[in-house]
Amino acid sequence: MEIERKFLVEQRPPAIVFTSAALRQGYLLIGDDGEVRVRDADGVYSLTVKSRGSLSREEHEIPLSREQFDELWPATLGRRVEKTRHEFTLGGMDAALDVFEGDLDGLVTVEVEFPSVSAARAFVPPEWFGPEVTEDASYKNASLAVHGQPGETPGARA
Repeated sequence: MEIERKFLVEQRPPAIVFTSAALRQGYLLIGDDGEVRVRDADGVYSLTVKSRGSLSREEHEIPLSREQFDELWPATLGRRVEKTRHEFTLGGMDAALDVFEGDLDGLVTVEVEFPSVSAARAFVPPEWFGPEVTEDASYKNASLAVHGQPGETPGARA
């Protein structure tokens, strides 16, 4: 079970210790029941199935070989996201700062994963977090991959 909250980031975060990875992910299936995606995280390949939901949802991930990823990647054309993910710890919880690239250049989000729904609800975000978008489906990566940044026409950026 994945329990996380997602926020926009509109100001530079404070100096934090993090690890970074270049991610490219594409969606094989996006539907009413959930999504299926493939991901390349600096040469670590995976296939992930996520149920529908916002604050909490089921998530199943299995590793892929590069050959398996390369076989599936073309099927994601038109449903892709590129970003650099900076992972860090925030109050003992895993967090990820995502800096998007390509058509989503300029979008920066932060996600925090929680051990329980009650911990997620009790979380008070630091000042550098912007508006919360956990419940806004247009900020889910699958939606961003298909529709672009909310309020923009996909491919409109030069």
